[in-house]
Amino acid sequence: MGEQNSDEVAGIDRAAINAMRRSYGEEGLTESAIAADPIIQFQNWLKAAAENSVIVEANAMVLSTVSDSTPTSRTVLLKDVTQEGFTFFTNYNSRKANAMAENPNVSLLFPWYAMERQVIVIGKAERISESDSASYFATRPWSSQIGAWASSQSQKLESRAELEKNWEKFALQYPEGTAVPKPPHWGGFIIRATSIEFWQGRYSRLHDRLRFTRDSASANWVLQRLYP
Repeated sequence: MGEQNSDEVAGIDRAAINAMRRSYGEEGLTESAIAADPIIQFQNWLKAAAENSVIVEANAMVLSTVSDSTPTSRTVLLKDVTQEGFTFFTNYNSRKANAMAENPNVSLLFPWYAMERQVIVIGKAERISESDSASYFATRPWSSQIGAWASSQSQKLESRAELEKNWEKFALQYPEGTAVPKPPHWGGFIIRATSIEFWQGRYSRLHDRLRFTRDSASANWVLQRLYP
């Protein structure tokens, strides 16, 4: 059997990948149209994304962390956004939680491709209170509550059967319809933003990029347009 040509890959060839491109629309983002408060602007865009039937889980965001000089990314779900920051929940023993404990500087990316938009948030992560975590945990579906107990997130798993066995064990311990306590290893993080960038796709790759940065002295947001 001869060697496989480097241009031949399973499913799609390199030329086809290279040719992938689309022309973005005419909808722009101007300084006069954007909200003066980036949190309000984000909430407006999130609402529009949630109402778009093509977008699946508008609150999905890519969280990037750095640990031991190595960056890692994963998708998590935004569960609250206020003037204080962006909140999500996870296992405190997970890889992401350990990375944020070592280095709290993180990035969030909201990729709303169907609307030719994205938002990039830069900030610092910190744990929210146990009481706030418990309050949110109580609103989760029973199956998700059991899942939080059953999964030792990011740890080595010998088989799928082991995970399902753990789930069944906690499902018996906390039957559906009964109160499920929050695991001590589970809770929320809030990302306190120092930078929020709004990106709108435009024709000829002349995209609009408007970035808010928080002034360290006044804590006010400063708006700046960036080259695409």
